[in-house]
Amino acid sequence: MRDKIRQLGSDTAVYGVSTVVGRFLNFLLVPFYTNVLLPGEYGVVAYIYSIIAFLNIVYGYGMESAYFRYGSSLELGSEKENFTTPFISLAATSLLLSGFIHIFASPISALLDVGAGGPIYVRFAGWILFFDTVSIIPFAFLRLKRRAKLFAVIRLANIVLNVILNLVLLLKFHLGVEGIFISGIASSALTVVLLYPTIFSHIRLRSVKGLYRALLKFGLPYVPAGMAAMVMQVVDRPILKALTNDATVGIYQANYRLGILMMLAVSVFDYAWRPFFLANAKEEDAKRLYAKVLTYFLFAAMALWLVGSLFVDDVVRIRFLGRSLIHPAYWSGLGIVPIVLLAYVFTGISTNLIAGIYIEKKTNYLPWVNGAGAAVNIIANFALIPLLSLHGAAIATLLSYVVTAILMFYAVQRVYPVRYEYGRLAKLFVVSLALYGIYRLVPFEGVYSILWKVGLTASFIGLLGAVKFFREDEFRQMWRLFRRRTVSPSPADVPSDTIK
Repeated sequence: MRDKIRQLGSDTAVYGVSTVVGRFLNFLLVPFYTNVLLPGEYGVVAYIYSIIAFLNIVYGYGMESAYFRYGSSLELGSEKENFTTPFISLAATSLLLSGFIHIFASPISALLDVGAGGPIYVRFAGWILFFDTVSIIPFAFLRLKRRAKLFAVIRLANIVLNVILNLVLLLKFHLGVEGIFISGIASSALTVVLLYPTIFSHIRLRSVKGLYRALLKFGLPYVPAGMAAMVMQVVDRPILKALTNDATVGIYQANYRLGILMMLAVSVFDYAWRPFFLANAKEEDAKRLYAKVLTYFLFAAMALWLVGSLFVDDVVRIRFLGRSLIHPAYWSGLGIVPIVLLAYVFTGISTNLIAGIYIEKKTNYLPWVNGAGAAVNIIANFALIPLLSLHGAAIATLLSYVVTAILMFYAVQRVYPVRYEYGRLAKLFVVSLALYGIYRLVPFEGVYSILWKVGLTASFIGLLGAVKFFREDEFRQMWRLFRRRTVSPSPADVPSDTIK
């Protein structure tokens, strides 16, 4: 089991390095935008990208998940046939949809109420959707085959180009919002170009009876499920816009993006987790393995949550070249960051739990689970935003993810019961929330504030030890790993074929 967890850790590390570097580069655009765009302009960008996020679900109609399921088992057809069928389907439908958006950009823009420049923004958004959709199956193939390094290089190339073009188009050519969308479409097109060798080498124009029907049967439930999941992620922006204004949306978006710490952790875990649990689904100890993974994930996630929640105020006030990380005009939204970070924690929990749904091919549960979370999100947004403004939107998002995780747990236990380490999971939540509560109740100012936060962070491990969270065998394993990395092996310990 430990070897398998180390394998998951290895894949996670590769995805992690690329994702951390890539998302950090992308994150640099947040302070950049807040210093060159007015909150209202940034609010327009956030609003349109929230619409793009919804349409990504429609464009993909569950084919990525279906490809993972049938491409890993090869129950129907060969590897190339399992690649070709969903790829051609997505390419054809996305071309039709983006063509429609391009032709009817003006009425769509009026319907969405995106203001001046709306039609051109809508056209760019349509073609960003096209290129992103064409990339879905090739990227899924790289993940399924554990070609994490190639996956990482292509992702990084996309982000690097996007960042460079944003800097050039906004600073040199002063294109504003339009420059952001031009950067997006160029970087998405580059991704398809870099994936071309993978696409070309795996296309096989031969149909397999029943394969496409099986893919649709498995994948289509992800459309309502995915739409519901996307509601939880981005519906707060349109509702916030309707109940407040573009400036409030811009402030909310900038501070929401400060949740990058947890977003990275969940994204990295997700990239490695789905291929991993499918590869180990038939192992005798699979369920015990999955339970351990959830415990280790939550340990890392709650540690990150505590660090991010305690130090976010200090980080955003760091000044570089005379400017703070986030412009002071956006600081009024800093209070949402701990809430957003915790919402991401519950996203990661649901990501772990979903293994049983995939393995047992019970995707019919997902629309109900995610739909309930979406309903909670919408109702809570309309109830809380008039009272708490953007803080109400963040709380609504957290509530929806908590409900989704709870319902996902009950659904999965019906079809693929796993005995999770409930006591250890509870200890993680109690200790981390208690430490944050102490920080809120006992504030310090100046240098004492930093020392106080460092002390609380260090107490996390100590308190977990006090409540007996750690297992003796895990301590021994960690010590062996530490010794292996810090003690240089003698020549006798080195395999002969590694000595040059």
